[in-house]
Amino acid sequence: MSTRAIVLAAGMGTRMKSAIPKVLHAICGRPMLWYTLRALADAGVDEIVIVTNPQVDAAIAPLAGDFSARTVIQAPQRGTGHAVQVALAALTPAAGTIVVAYGDMPLVTPAIFEDVIADVDADAGTVLALVTARMPLPSNFGRIVRQSGGSAPAASSGSAPSGVVKIVEARDCTPAELAIDEMNAGIYAFDEPNLRAVIDKLSDDNAQRELYLTDTVELLIAAGCRVVPVVADDYRAVLGVNDRVELANARAALNRTLCERHMHAGVTIIDPATTYLEPELVVGADVTIHPNTTLRGTTVIGAGSEIGPNTRLQGARVGASCVIRESVVVDAQIGDHTRVGPFAHIRGGSIVEEHVHIGNFVELKKTTMHAESKAGHLAYLGDGIIGERANIGAGTIFCNYDGTNKNTTTIGADAFIGSNSSLVAPITIGEGALTGAGTVAIRDIAPGERVVGNPGRALPVPSAEPIP
Repeated sequence: MSTRAIVLAAGMGTRMKSAIPKVLHAICGRPMLWYTLRALADAGVDEIVIVTNPQVDAAIAPLAGDFSARTVIQAPQRGTGHAVQVALAALTPAAGTIVVAYGDMPLVTPAIFEDVIADVDADAGTVLALVTARMPLPSNFGRIVRQSGGSAPAASSGSAPSGVVKIVEARDCTPAELAIDEMNAGIYAFDEPNLRAVIDKLSDDNAQRELYLTDTVELLIAAGCRVVPVVADDYRAVLGVNDRVELANARAALNRTLCERHMHAGVTIIDPATTYLEPELVVGADVTIHPNTTLRGTTVIGAGSEIGPNTRLQGARVGASCVIRESVVVDAQIGDHTRVGPFAHIRGGSIVEEHVHIGNFVELKKTTMHAESKAGHLAYLGDGIIGERANIGAGTIFCNYDGTNKNTTTIGADAFIGSNSSLVAPITIGEGALTGAGTVAIRDIAPGERVVGNPGRALPVPSAEPIP
């Protein structure tokens, strides 16, 4: 039997005070909705439908496509129960389990979904399992009312011993119900045929005049079914985000979790509070990350490298035993045993091979530096190919743009480019060639040739004959 999911993402998020849909606000480099979808996919959910509204559907649809999910539009918006009605109408009925979750829960884990799915057993009469959590009071979450009254035992985890009688939204609670500290987390796993049997029986006779999905609890119990709570180990893992303060709190909690995951795997993070990570990084053992460092995208860092402080890597592939300080590397590759910085900028698909030195205030764009080459100071190297052991002097500029096209500068192995040289591309500097300080080279330079001046001119080749 299949497991499917409905993700509720039609809320306008008015408390965010933003033109950006709430579920698309970023946390650690990914939209909030990404985390719910990722956790569902990792929990083995086969099919996902996301409920949106007409204003946000176009913005959410591309993210849905990344997870082979699809969107359905809820219009008008008449509550969570109505949202599920809309989603079910778009799904062909099937035997199996259907999960319902919110799209603004960035700290949710696959294990939470796995646990609640595992507790649904229609053959044994359990047709709904729902995640609950013990939360500090007061709270605006719906209260869980159990068969025995009261709330979950303090140390409970997994399936609780007593079933659920009903869920009461905070606005509809009596004073006694408001004192209950076991809350509805908003994650449900239904036996799909039983959900379909009651979903159209929902009523809007409540304070909000909406169709509450939570009312399915009483409807299912009235039909002779059992509803069980699954208590989350940590209530913070199921908290939703409704405003910018909660967004920042969730970001800090998730970032700390990401840092701890890498530290447990053998990475030294000097100060997790000022190290900013994203979910899909690969960081080798014995890497050291210094403060004020940001690692983004699909960055990969080889074992034993040292990154930071004050460094940003995005979509970077860094080899083993590298040192990158106070620098920015975006969509570029760095080979083993290479040193970068301080204050270097490497971008645009640049490839830096092993044992290269790139010093302060050097910028590379779409340039390859072969092994053991050097650019120590104050250079712009754009659209270039730099040979092995070549040395690029301070102030060197690859003049790559002619007003229409970006052109290539090629420098041969063992060449020496003097300080403040301007190389007007397209140009090739041969192996072992040299430019003097301040040279403006506008033509190719032959291997071994020495060029000086503006425009660059070749010096006479020294005579090999002995002086009388």
